[in-house]
Amino acid sequence: MTPAAGPVLLEIVEGTLASVEREVETAIARTARSPMIRDAHDFRAGVHDRRLRKLTGRSYSALVDPVARDFPPGTMRPGDVFFHNDVYLSEGGIGHLPDLCVTVPVFHGGEVVAFVQAFGHHDDIGGAVPGSMPSRARSAFEEGLMVPPIRLWDRGVPNEAALAIMTRNSRMPDSLAGDLDAECAACQMGARRLGELFARYGRGAVEACFDALIDRTTATFRRELLAKIPDGTFVWEDYAEHDGVDPPRLHAQRITLTVDKSADVPLVIDFTGTSPQAKGPINHAGDYAGGAFLKKWLAPVLRNLADSPERAAELDVNEGVVPLVEMRFPEKGTLLTPVFPAPTNARTFVILRLLGVLAGVLAKATGGRMPADQETIRYTGVHGVDDRGPYLMREVLGGGSGGRYYADGEDTIHIVPDSRNIPVEFAEARWPFVVEHLGLAVDSGGPGEHRGGLGYDKRLRMLRDAHFMSIADRSILSCWGVNGGRAGRPFRVDVDGEEMDGLVDGHPVRAGQVIRIRTTGGGGWGDPLDRDPARVARDVRDGKVSPGGARDDYGVVLAGGSADAEATAALRARLRAERGPAPFFDRGPGYPLLSGGAASADVDALGPPAPQAPPGPRT
Repeated sequence: MTPAAGPVLLEIVEGTLASVEREVETAIARTARSPMIRDAHDFRAGVHDRRLRKLTGRSYSALVDPVARDFPPGTMRPGDVFFHNDVYLSEGGIGHLPDLCVTVPVFHGGEVVAFVQAFGHHDDIGGAVPGSMPSRARSAFEEGLMVPPIRLWDRGVPNEAALAIMTRNSRMPDSLAGDLDAECAACQMGARRLGELFARYGRGAVEACFDALIDRTTATFRRELLAKIPDGTFVWEDYAEHDGVDPPRLHAQRITLTVDKSADVPLVIDFTGTSPQAKGPINHAGDYAGGAFLKKWLAPVLRNLADSPERAAELDVNEGVVPLVEMRFPEKGTLLTPVFPAPTNARTFVILRLLGVLAGVLAKATGGRMPADQETIRYTGVHGVDDRGPYLMREVLGGGSGGRYYADGEDTIHIVPDSRNIPVEFAEARWPFVVEHLGLAVDSGGPGEHRGGLGYDKRLRMLRDAHFMSIADRSILSCWGVNGGRAGRPFRVDVDGEEMDGLVDGHPVRAGQVIRIRTTGGGGWGDPLDRDPARVARDVRDGKVSPGGARDDYGVVLAGGSADAEATAALRARLRAERGPAPFFDRGPGYPLLSGGAASADVDALGPPAPQAPPGPRT
């Protein structure tokens, strides 16, 4: 650490960066207009230095690289605001067109010294269906308006023509305009705050602190986390189940992890074996900027190796993780290396699955220390016309996280940091339905010594005719259990008892009909027959596990609300004998439906790495 980056100043700079990031996000939440931004909080802010490195670590963010590529910092001026949402021109930082990104440069002494950026999921940017996420899209041109990096504000003057084009292409122009105003103003405010830091302490001292913060993350991850992974090569894969165009099948994402802690780059993540790009919109353009976005996206999984959950929560993920990982991508034309104009609006099926694939391969490497599979993301909602005109209600409901070696999974977790469900009071005041039920989906968490978290059970009764939409997977495949834990229950949605596919654009719903949504439960960790019977009885009293689930999944016999010790011991002995050894991974009953009857994948076995080539049936 240089003298200029002494401990006191370093603490001040680190606190200021975190404060700027949080202040930008708070300003956006308070001034935006769309429910997805204002209420569901599906947006992120980030602070980057002049070398385009991410400095803040509370959550992921997009990249500044595409802006600097098209507008060199020497050409930027105070008052400039840059904008983009083009997936294939974002260097991997934007995954689908509804994610609109605003970037504001920070100036000191007439030069660019940093950037403040925000991106969020907006209501509608055009395309074939309301919400700009057509589940059966075969081309990016069906998904909405693509905007490469542009100068949206030029020295403080908004580009009204560009704004007019964007709002004209949106079905919700007022919300879009309001959200963009909010994000531009919030990032400009953040840039002023950061400029004050440079003015107070000087560029040299502040940039020395930036270097120190990034170097500290690199050293901490290497010392505390990577040290827990044995050297060697480990392989695992998981799957998206459908792409909206072809019949459901196994779309594989495979990771071969090579660990050499003595090397300058100790982790190599090789995606060879990932399936070819899909016809439908589940592709993710990740093979840009050396995979920088995916490195920072996946790095939080490593925090599960910390000595304690409290320590894990203290570890930020900034640019310091990038030098620790080399990413190797297959040739163009796979799920992670799609060729323009392959559609991408449901790319969450792939990038969220990658979190689980890395967790799975690390579980193999560490003897099961990693959590079981977490919930996936899904968008559900309705659209139609009411007395106020066209409307779009869309919600990102969470689900259960995986059981851990030290605790149960969490219930109804939203994978996007700080995101949330839409408040019932607001929803019923704005849209023509009533929320008849919002609670936990009983038995949805994967059975285990440490149970998987539960998903939502939500029921909407429509007051007017409308159309239902869903962008969801894990409706066939389940969140897997690990180290003897069992899989959670998959996503389910039905309209008056008629079960829907996970990918639906506009299923008609009549007034009076009920839409019931049950989101995924997390996988279980450890053998459920080893779970403390008293905890199982408490889960039943709390409404998280049914009496039948206690008996069938955990081998617990209840009597008067408590576990009958003698009957439970006898039932568990019988269940163990009938079952045999519990598998290390449990993918649930949906996997055999798509695998041709196999209960497990070749990579599920512990031991030497599986062959690199993907099996034929899934490709």
